[in-house]
Amino acid sequence: MFGPAKIKMLVSSLVLLMVVFAKWAEPYIAQYRDADQDTYEPRENQRSPEYYRDGSGTECRRCCDPAEEAPQYASPYPQYNIVPQINITILKGEKGDIGERGLYGKTGKSGQTGPRGPHGVKGNKGSIGSPGEPCKSYYAAFSVGRKKALHSNDYYQTMIFDTEFVNLYGHFNMFTGKFFCYVPGIYFFSLNAHTWNQKETYLHMMKNEQEMAILYTQPSDRSIMQSQSLMLELERDDQVWIRLYKGERENAVFSDDFDTYITFSGYLIQAKSEG
Repeated sequence: MFGPAKIKMLVSSLVLLMVVFAKWAEPYIAQYRDADQDTYEPRENQRSPEYYRDGSGTECRRCCDPAEEAPQYASPYPQYNIVPQINITILKGEKGDIGERGLYGKTGKSGQTGPRGPHGVKGNKGSIGSPGEPCKSYYAAFSVGRKKALHSNDYYQTMIFDTEFVNLYGHFNMFTGKFFCYVPGIYFFSLNAHTWNQKETYLHMMKNEQEMAILYTQPSDRSIMQSQSLMLELERDDQVWIRLYKGERENAVFSDDFDTYITFSGYLIQAKSEG
């Protein structure tokens, strides 16, 4: 057992030994402190070893000491914070029910007409339709004659006919000597007359008040049969008739009370509605 005096002497010796060891190891500690400084630290920010030896600076501490934060050094490069990425597909829930249909939006502007598409496939033959109405046929025809001679005077004369051969639907008026068009279309007309010896025969085929064709013979020692024919396009209420020229010269058409020397005929070729 050591006595109190001996223990006190032993502690004093140990403290003295530690002070001597610290003084002896101080140069080596400064050398390692300089070696541990950041080589990338700007020169103006670096501190000399004396800064730490004279007690005026901060005491140097190791970055690995517990409960001490590592020194932060300024860096010329930008620092980035790493943000963790979360895969949201693993958080996707079950598919929900279909919602109600929304309201219709406003109608947009009409677009431009697109190009014509290709021809489609030929379809099947359809069924036979119901019978249509029968075609309506139109007819018009007349043929009349005159048995009396006719002489010219100071005025134009309408030739009146006294013999009726054909007068379909009464379209030819025997009192006025004119054919009235009730069915518009294309018509054919013909006129036959017997001339008088030593006299002119001067007749016009008229459409309304317009001269359409002439039947003419010069004076001669003998009488002959003359004819004229033409086709006319008529509208409803047009009139076709024969006119004897007025008496500037002796003008006549021969006939007698027994035979028919003068004939006027016409018929419809094609109705306008059929064209």
